[in-house]
Amino acid sequence: MQPWTFVHIADMQPGSPRSFRYHPDWDDNWQTAMKQIREINPERVIVGGDVTRDGSIHDFELEKAKTDFDSFPFPCHVIPGNMDTGNKHAACQSARTDRRDLELNVTSEQLTKFATYFGPIQWSFVHRNVRFTGFYAAVAGSGLPEEDAMWTFLEGLKDLPRADHHVVMTHYPLFLDAIDDETFDLTVLEQYLPWYFSIDKPHRERILEHLKAAGVTIAVSGHIHCYRVQTADGILFIKSPATCSAQMTDRWDDADGTLGFLRFDVSAEGITHTLIPLEQVSTRQGYGPGGHPKPELRDYSQAWEK
Repeated sequence: MQPWTFVHIADMQPGSPRSFRYHPDWDDNWQTAMKQIREINPERVIVGGDVTRDGSIHDFELEKAKTDFDSFPFPCHVIPGNMDTGNKHAACQSARTDRRDLELNVTSEQLTKFATYFGPIQWSFVHRNVRFTGFYAAVAGSGLPEEDAMWTFLEGLKDLPRADHHVVMTHYPLFLDAIDDETFDLTVLEQYLPWYFSIDKPHRERILEHLKAAGVTIAVSGHIHCYRVQTADGILFIKSPATCSAQMTDRWDDADGTLGFLRFDVSAEGITHTLIPLEQVSTRQGYGPGGHPKPELRDYSQAWEK
C-alpha cells in the first residue's frame, strides 16, 4: 500500500482578545501549528478538543475555530473539549473553592451549539485502511440525552465494517495513571486534579469493553497537556501534547511537556507516530485569570478588543 499520514492535535485554546482573559502566546502557537500541519499536508486531521479557551461561554471563539479548520486544504474531524462545551459531570461541589463545579458541568445546550459548528459530537468512518472514531467521553455519568446516545453509539461500533487499524479519539483520557485506576474523589483536595483529568472507573470499564469489542488498536486523548504513551489490554494509549501550555509533567518520569502535536504515518508495516514540536514557542504576555474562574472574576473591562 502507498504510505500516508494523518495528524492529531488538541488543546490549542487560542482564546480571544474580546474575552475576560487572553493568552496571545497561545494564539501564536496555534498559528505556528497550523503552518506546520499545512507543510506536512496530511490526508486527515483529527482534532481532540479544547479548540477554544472559553467556547462554552463565547460563540465567537467557536466561530473563529471553525474558520481556522475550514482554511485547511484537508478534512478536519473534531470532537469537543471541556473548554468548548463544559467539564465532565460533577455530582457535587468539589474541594476546590476557586470554581463552581456544578455550574461547569457539560450541558446539552453547549454540545448542541458545538455540533452546529463542527458536526456531530461522535462519529466513525474509514479512510483507506484505518477506522477513525471520536466521541466525548465526559458525558458519561451526566444523565444527559447525549450520554444515552454515546452508549448506543459505542455499542454499535462492533457491528461496523472492520479496517486494518482502529484509532479512537477522546478528549479526556480514559485513565490517568493505569487502566485499573480507582475513581478519584473530587471532594478530597489532593484527588481533585486526578478526578478532573480522567474518566471514573465504572464508565471507563464500560467504554473499554466497547472499544475492545470494536477492535480498537490506538486510543488518543488530550486534556492532560503532556505526551505519554502506555499499552494496556492490547491498546496503545497516547496522551497527546498541547500547543498552548504543558501540565502534569511532574506526575510521571516519562511525561514530556513539549508543546506540539502528533504525526501518524500509516504503511503496510503498521502505524507509527511522532511528536512534532512547535518550531517556535511564543512568549507574548496577555491578561486575565486561569483555570475556571467564578463569573464575578471575569472582568471584561480588561479586554483588548471591545
